[in-house]
Amino acid sequence: MIFELSNTTDFPDPRYGQKDGFYAVGGDLSPERLIKAYPMGIFPYFAFRQKPLIWWAPQRRYVIFPEEIHISHSMRNLMNKRRYTCTINEDFEGVIHGCAMAQGRIEEECAWLGPELIETWCKLNEMGYAKSVEVWDQDDYLVGGLYGFVCGGCFIGDSMFSLESGASKLALIHLAKHMEAQGGSFIDCQLKTNHLKSMGARYISYEKYLKETLKESCIVWDTDNQ
Repeated sequence: MIFELSNTTDFPDPRYGQKDGFYAVGGDLSPERLIKAYPMGIFPYFAFRQKPLIWWAPQRRYVIFPEEIHISHSMRNLMNKRRYTCTINEDFEGVIHGCAMAQGRIEEECAWLGPELIETWCKLNEMGYAKSVEVWDQDDYLVGGLYGFVCGGCFIGDSMFSLESGASKLALIHLAKHMEAQGGSFIDCQLKTNHLKSMGARYISYEKYLKETLKESCIVWDTDNQ
């Protein structure tokens, strides 16, 4: 079944959606709606220049458990060189604009991270529901990062970018290490990619997913440096 969302911010049970994750159309991108959507595993993903809005809710969730993240030999070498510094939530707007613009993404016909969604995510960050991880070079230039929604002991990743080789992987590793130290549950990758598979992502059930995302938060997201 594919649902048509109303003007209210309520969502039908995702377990009645399509098996491939296609869940609903319509609605809006208000912060209030996304605050209800993400803990339920629902997220908007559509070409922002087109209508209607399209929502997804995969029943098999692709996640990385912090203690299981795979760090390749080449990434360990890069980390040991200390060319980059990672921070948490120091430049959310810089990260989300990087995710939208890097490699000319915004010009692509299927680009989904448009002005309206960026504005909503920045509001979520101001409200404490969204956080970013930044990667800086030795000249304090932002060269990579990621952002997502935080709930329970989970980080629901939405997008990442990299202007230098390995920068987005460094951001993901930094996030995993921070979450592991805080007793966090998992990083939701939303959709399977070879990049994320190589970092240790695997599937869990929707029931196991909800058990963690609907818990009270157990992670401190204060800015840190490494």
